Amino acid sequence: MDVKRREFMVHVAQGTAVAATGAMLWLYMLRQEARAHPFALRPPGALPEADFNATCIKCGKCVNACPYDTLDLAAAGGDLPIGTPYFIPRDIPCYLCPDIPCMKACPTGALSPELKDINDSRMGLAVIDLENCLSWRGLRCEICHRECPLKGKAITLETHPRPISKHAMFYPIVHSDACTGCGICEKACPTTEAAIRVLPHKMVQGKIGDHYRLGWTFDTEITQDFKPAPPAASSAPPAATPKRAPGMDYLNEGGL
Repeated sequence: MDVKRREFMVHVAQGTAVAATGAMLWLYMLRQEARAHPFALRPPGALPEADFNATCIKCGKCVNACPYDTLDLAAAGGDLPIGTPYFIPRDIPCYLCPDIPCMKACPTGALSPELKDINDSRMGLAVIDLENCLSWRGLRCEICHRECPLKGKAITLETHPRPISKHAMFYPIVHSDACTGCGICEKACPTTEAAIRVLPHKMVQGKIGDHYRLGWTFDTEITQDFKPAPPAASSAPPAATPKRAPGMDYLNEGGL
């Protein structure tokens, strides 16, 4: 084999190796792009995960627009599609900017401009670990309730009697219809590992099913019969309450 032919074969082999390596890298990137990680918390207004991954062009403009450095871009080799924005509430939560700069910076609509009020965003849902929440264990805390931007709506407190003293216990309750998933409560939780965490809705919420009918939530010809009739308008004064209960002579005579 002459020298020129040998050099040609070497170059062919090198080109084949480079092409194979590039093909493997491209395949890896495609798989990463196609994966929708269930634990990803996206910026406000993000489309459903599959649509978000298809629409987001990984430009990073939302990351640069965030004034609190909340957002980051997924790196290669991780569990998230490469270059997609996400945030970790325990590190830096979303502080619910009223003007939603991350959404306005998005050039493709992956962060939908239909979100007009930041309090209507649903990035995730806060879930309380009742076994490790200080308030649910009987200690005074309620930090998540105090720090919640929608205090009294997204997180409320229920009072319960304390078994060993006269002081009440205050249990925080999360309401899914108001929780934005900002993660401020998770950031503020004082336990070593946060006892309240924000997770994607699909991971923590069930679905009752369309075949169940909660008849008492709407009027039908059947359910309206079970509702008390409104009091009839009358000009006559209400009847006086009898001093003795009819049919209860034994009790009226002080038999007990």
